[in-house]
Amino acid sequence: MNGEVVTDPARDVEASDDVWVDGTRVGEEVREVWAVNKPVGVVSTANEPGKRPAVVSLVDSAARLYPVGRLDVDSSGLMLVTNDGELANRLTHPRYEVPKAYRVSLERPPSEADLARLARGVELEDGPTAPAEVRQLGEREVEIVLREGRNRQVRRMAEAVGNRVVALRRVRFGPIDLADLSAGAARPLTPDELTRLDETRR
Repeated sequence: MNGEVVTDPARDVEASDDVWVDGTRVGEEVREVWAVNKPVGVVSTANEPGKRPAVVSLVDSAARLYPVGRLDVDSSGLMLVTNDGELANRLTHPRYEVPKAYRVSLERPPSEADLARLARGVELEDGPTAPAEVRQLGEREVEIVLREGRNRQVRRMAEAVGNRVVALRRVRFGPIDLADLSAGAARPLTPDELTRLDETRR
């Protein structure tokens, strides 16, 4: 590095440093952010030691990508994967309250009181949930927008009002919509979408 042989793996490297490995110059990795429509049965990890496919395997990229947050193996819908660690942290840190929208099919039609309780916040074993945006889309289908991300939160919220989630699909993550991306497909974000994501850092 900068004409000096470095053997310390913990040595900090700045963007201005001249770094070579095995005769090849190391450049800054180009940022990639992808939208993926995760099917049920795919795990929200960079790699999966078991037999189930990992969400990153759905992306046609040579970059070292990681999922932004998690989505249960029995849930489907929008996930973002990226090699931008700062962006991933910004999108998932509770302090920033980035909204995520879910379409939820319930076992039974929810009452007005159930919807009001979900919107107000319900008591879970790890504490009360924050207020949510809840609207009914059909007899047994609702959309829930959360600004926090606990483990299996939507499913546990439904159980707290005496119901059960039959199917759950994430349709929006911050400013990014699932739109018509088909199940199992992935696409790189557009420059406009990247700009809108970057604005969440401010």
